[in-house]
This record gives sequence, C-alpha cells and structure tokens, in this order.
Amino acid sequence: QVQLVESGGGLVQAGGSLRLSCAASGGIFSINAMGWYRQAPGKQRELVAVITSGGSTNYADSVKGRFTISRDNAKNTWSLQMNSLKPEDTAVYYCNANLYTLRAPNRRGDYWGQGTQVTVSS
Repeated sequence: QVQLVESGGGLVQAGGSLRLSCAASGGIFSINAMGWYRQAPGKQRELVAVITSGGSTNYADSVKGRFTISRDNAKNTWSLQMNSLKPEDTAVYYCNANLYTLRAPNRRGDYWGQGTQVTVSS
C-alpha cells in the first residue's frame, strides 16, 4: 500500500522560511513526478511545484524565485524549500506523487499525503 508522509509545516513570520518534506513508501515500482499542492480556506487546491523523474521543474507563478523543489530518487523523497514566505502562502500543503506500483507497473496513478498546515503571519 503506497503511503506518502509529509513533515515540516508550521507557523512562521512573513519573510521567513520553511522546508517541507515528503517520503513515499510501500509497493512502489517507480515515480514519474513528485509535486506539492496547496489549498487555502475557501479556495481550490492548486499546484505549487512539480519535479519530474528527469529533474525538470515547474512552479506556480506566485512562488517562482521563492520556492525550490528537489528530490532524491534513490530514497523516494522530495522537499519544498520555501523562502520569503508571505501571508498569502498560508494553506494546507499536500505532497503528490504520480507513480507506478509493483502491482500495476504499467498503470500510473496519483497518490496524496495527508497535508500539513503552513501559516505565515504578517
């Protein structure tokens, strides 16, 4: 059973930094892409950053230049370094993996972490 476990959320003042991490485990064949999404109260979940198996990255315009996504393929872990945080970054952050499982190595699926709260005070 695939599990994604997040860590690293919390409360920080505007201008500060936080680092989120996600670890995937359980019957994984390979991971195609790893990403981070967020959902603020009353808003839809949105993409924050994604990194492919080849190392290509994509960021939401609102976080470009402030956030950096990285991954460790050997450990099936990835992180989101968040700098210069703003109050509008406040949200629940979810890690996401698009991956193949050992039970279905020809079919990709999306898996989600449980979410971690990030609160940026002004």
